[in-house]
Amino acid sequence: MSIKSSLKGDARIVAGHVDPESPAVTEALLEDQGETVVFEGLNGGRAAGNVFSTREKIAEALGIRADGIMGHIMGAMDSPVDPEEVPDPAFRESVPETDLLKLPVPRYYPGDGGRYITAGVVIAERGGRRNVSFHRMMIMDSGRIAVRLVPRHLFTMHGEAKRAGEELKVAICVGAPAEVLLSAALSMDYGADELRVASAMRKASRGSPLKVGRCDNGILVPADSDYVIEGRITLGTAPEGPFVDITGTYDSVRDQPVIEVDRIWSCRDPVFHLLLPGGWEHYLLMGLPREPMIFRTVRQAVPRVGAVRLTEGGCCWLNGVVSIDKNKEGDGVNAIMAAFTGHPSMKQVIVVDRDVDVFDDREVEWAVATRMQGDRIISIPGAAGSSLDPSTHGTTYKVGFDATIPLGADRSLYEKARVRP
Repeated sequence: MSIKSSLKGDARIVAGHVDPESPAVTEALLEDQGETVVFEGLNGGRAAGNVFSTREKIAEALGIRADGIMGHIMGAMDSPVDPEEVPDPAFRESVPETDLLKLPVPRYYPGDGGRYITAGVVIAERGGRRNVSFHRMMIMDSGRIAVRLVPRHLFTMHGEAKRAGEELKVAICVGAPAEVLLSAALSMDYGADELRVASAMRKASRGSPLKVGRCDNGILVPADSDYVIEGRITLGTAPEGPFVDITGTYDSVRDQPVIEVDRIWSCRDPVFHLLLPGGWEHYLLMGLPREPMIFRTVRQAVPRVGAVRLTEGGCCWLNGVVSIDKNKEGDGVNAIMAAFTGHPSMKQVIVVDRDVDVFDDREVEWAVATRMQGDRIISIPGAAGSSLDPSTHGTTYKVGFDATIPLGADRSLYEKARVRP
């Protein structure tokens, strides 16, 4: 399902003209982040935010239950499926535009360096590899974008192109289906194709693979995208930022690559997806796809893993909770180390027994309060962490809490009293 088809009748409508430089967009999205908001006249176009701001909304868009999201993603990663190319993709229904300034893209916070495309998925192909990934993109003028590239796969592709003296052709998709958004945030091996994972998710729940269409520059993109911006990551750079990122604090200004835009496609009556920086939807689309990666690495160390959650209080990025069944003493510590391997940006993880609901903050805190002492806190100084953490200065200090019941202990001393067995 595309963004447009994911909008429900209970969405809150903001009618009338909205200035893209006004704080009105952010104020409306912050009012109730559980509620989808549709702006009918943002810079003359339609846009929507808080579309996937809860796990339940994401599950509905995938056609599955909320408690099945992690398994759904893991199954698709294990058995990817080729997407199906169609000759008449929806994103080519309009006459292509070239002016970025006409798009319904806001400046989210007054200190931002410009108007930002926040829900754009960048697709690039080079050397037989395809990469799909999220990037924040600052509109510089009518035809140029400064794109933030961290040292991962698109950064590597761009580096290869630069060394060859070449620009890297890209397509930026806005309003892509939920499967594509989740796949774009996965941490996979270089060369693994995120579109094939998205296609496997679609086939598993809907019975047919992901439909894709070809851009003029040859790149295949999701056919149901509301907008597709074709362009090239050039050899030039420009200052990008400041920008409010996932922690809700301003990230710094950096010299970043510049994308030159060739054409902008859109479907009929498109809706531009607005991802509120530091909001619930940002948390989930960025963090939720990391949970399967943590699950896999912990399961290699401790066979019986219950659930994994990156917590909203930790921006679904920096703090996590893992539940396990221990086979031997020390499994809690091994689970802590494995969890940090599965998500290197995480700085704190709590490991609990499987009778503790990792999605209930009170239960997790109760386990820490009643099942452990301070000597079961694991400290790891000098580790690489997330550049988005404002407290990080080069390296980070990671902390793990083993809040599991000691093996051999009288469990009745640690379990809550029950009215019935």
